[in-house]
Amino acid sequence: MARYVFITGGVVSSLGKGLASAALGALLQARGYTVRLRKLDPYLNVDPGTMSPFEHGEVFVTDDGAETDLDLGHYERFTGVHARGTDSVSSGRIYSTVLEKERRGDYLGKTIQVIPHVTNEIKDFIRIGDDEVDFMLCEIGGTVGDIEGLPFFEAIRQFGQDRPRGEVIFMHLTLLPWIAASGELKTKPTQHSVKELRSIGIAPDILVCRSEKPIPQKEREKLALFCNVRPDSVIAAYDLKSIYEAPMAYHQEGLDQAVLDAFGITPAPKPNLAVWEDVVDRLHNAEGEVRVAIVGKYTELEDAYKSIAEALTHGGMANRTRVRAEWIDAEIFEREDPAPHLEPFHAILVPGGFGERGTEGKIKAAQFARERKVPYLGICLGMQMAVIEAARNLAGLKTAGSEEFDHEAGKKRFEPVVYHLKEWVQGNHTAKRRVDDDKGGTMRLGAYTANLSHGSKVAEVYGREVIEERHRHRYEVDVKYREKLEEEGLCFSGMSPDGRLPEIVEVKDHPWFIGVQFHPELKSKPFAPHPLFADFVRAAVEASRLV
Repeated sequence: MARYVFITGGVVSSLGKGLASAALGALLQARGYTVRLRKLDPYLNVDPGTMSPFEHGEVFVTDDGAETDLDLGHYERFTGVHARGTDSVSSGRIYSTVLEKERRGDYLGKTIQVIPHVTNEIKDFIRIGDDEVDFMLCEIGGTVGDIEGLPFFEAIRQFGQDRPRGEVIFMHLTLLPWIAASGELKTKPTQHSVKELRSIGIAPDILVCRSEKPIPQKEREKLALFCNVRPDSVIAAYDLKSIYEAPMAYHQEGLDQAVLDAFGITPAPKPNLAVWEDVVDRLHNAEGEVRVAIVGKYTELEDAYKSIAEALTHGGMANRTRVRAEWIDAEIFEREDPAPHLEPFHAILVPGGFGERGTEGKIKAAQFARERKVPYLGICLGMQMAVIEAARNLAGLKTAGSEEFDHEAGKKRFEPVVYHLKEWVQGNHTAKRRVDDDKGGTMRLGAYTANLSHGSKVAEVYGREVIEERHRHRYEVDVKYREKLEEEGLCFSGMSPDGRLPEIVEVKDHPWFIGVQFHPELKSKPFAPHPLFADFVRAAVEASRLV
């Protein structure tokens, strides 16, 4: 049975609980243990799939087709453990499940209450798969004291009581603010946060304290005394230049040792941190720099493209090159010539998105990259815009567009080169969708197989001709235009096994121009960069040498 670490946060949000959880998972792996990480979110959405990227950042998709919190991306990138749909749950899903059971009569006529019915449902979720790993790390979203988080805090309090002694510990992440006027780090907010946690029956075993300044020993002792933790369990978390320094930084602070001590695991296995030493070395000893333009529509919030930004960093590591990714709002190109904006860059990436806003700008970015021979990577909508651009400017289909935009406008304006996907093969059955279906969970989601054309650029990049990648979209390029587009040099180099759905396109006689319908960024890791991103950055390096 697994040992459990529950990670909570206090004082303010966005302190880095997800990163701390991921780094701890990596450190426990370095000591030879198996881990799984889990996120419990208090919001009432069933999942983040219908949230605007401006609200919640990107949606991270798992192999089994779950739309989850972006923290699961951190978990995968740091541990290499593929997340599952059972690794993310929200209040909305918990309450939805409880109400479904009530309607079926599963509770045998009882009055349904937060305690025990909602808390039992949360505990049942937490226990899934606990016989598969040595450690289960569960992050509780939000901040202690938030009213919507109370059922989760109560559930983990009960869980700690239900399990045998020594199988559950609590780690609390807080902030030590620096008051410049007095030149002091203040511990009082952390003391009050721990007091709030203790008032609901949870006593933290480990304190992780975010701080801009070094934490003096006397302040650590003060925190230990007033928060009732051991002095060596007060862990400093300082600001870092890169998130990938976190495992080494937390190890140097003694976080993994404090966790093992809290469980009474002695002697602790010695860690093998060679992988993370190599990652940090590649980060700090880059041999060059390239500039990559990301032409998107959610550029005001970088978290909207979190996995893409990280995958570019990984591609840079693979080439010992620093990648300077710069965000450009695609709508600018609908008013201005893209050339002055894009000429300084060595490569262009057009990411996914929903709706018509900014798409004409993305089409112009794809045209610039194709005509100027600039390395181009189009992801999801970025691939569709590249196909529309080729249809308009190479194949002569001047009104080429997407059915998505006609549906949004409520009238027909385009010849739909991209259409609404009505059915597709999903495992052993056929999935069917209508345009007016509910939005949540109705896209083509999760891992699907693609067959790559022999001798194609992508087959060379991957080093094989059968791949499996994660999808999140409800519109597809129409295969009926394949012959016409291939005559003009846009090759359909990756297809679904049944040959009906285009997965990858590439431009002939171009240094590097690839569009993919899936999201390769979701499977990239610092110690195992995704081959598409690694080769895309390599192409950018080659382009930089020609300038």
